[in-house]
Amino acid sequence: QYGSLSVERLDIFHAHQHDAPLLVFIHGGYWRSLDKSDFSWIAPPLLQHGVAVALTNYGLAPQTSIEDIVRQQLKALGWLYRNAQQLRFNPDRIVVAGHSAGGHLTAMMMAALWQQFDSTLPSGLVKAGLAISGVFDLRPLVRAPFVNADLKLDVKRARALSPINMSSATSAPLITAVGAAESSEFKRQSSEFGAAWSNNVVRHLELPHSNHLTVCDELANPASPLFDAALELIRRA
Repeated sequence: QYGSLSVERLDIFHAHQHDAPLLVFIHGGYWRSLDKSDFSWIAPPLLQHGVAVALTNYGLAPQTSIEDIVRQQLKALGWLYRNAQQLRFNPDRIVVAGHSAGGHLTAMMMAALWQQFDSTLPSGLVKAGLAISGVFDLRPLVRAPFVNADLKLDVKRARALSPINMSSATSAPLITAVGAAESSEFKRQSSEFGAAWSNNVVRHLELPHSNHLTVCDELANPASPLFDAALELIRRA
């Protein structure tokens, strides 16, 4: 329980060693569906390589705004940092990953001005990021009634919540990835975000045969280029 609300919960999977790096995974679902427990399967392969894993939950739209979802993820990472010793991981080796809406939240965590959020937290709390099929420009969602009925975005808020219009608060490395069978819009989002964040994006992967729903599977596949890239990113953190 990282906060006072019932949805402000996370699952932690401990590595064997006490100073392990931590991968924090933020689930997708267009900010309005899914749950951390739907992604617990990503943990075992990472644990076998000495990486601790945390899966975070957040309130869902329409009950929770995207602004509040961002604040909840800031709170979750701050709680993890403060409780690192008890949770047996190295607080100086926190890497954030996410899929789809979770990719958006990953970028938001890297853009965060941590000391403005909480002066007791380090400005470089997030050491690296992995954004899988991320949504980095929210403006097109304003014209997508099937999802905006819940998100209730207008153009001004969509622009303000788009990482493509921001910059990372640090020089932390970021990897982006999409499936080769994804829509042109998801590919455009990652491509344009990579150009906007060129000082941080160190690599972009296009995973063959993967679509938007299956691309995340590659994060738990030790034979996948995505798993290799994630592991390298974490080890350098």
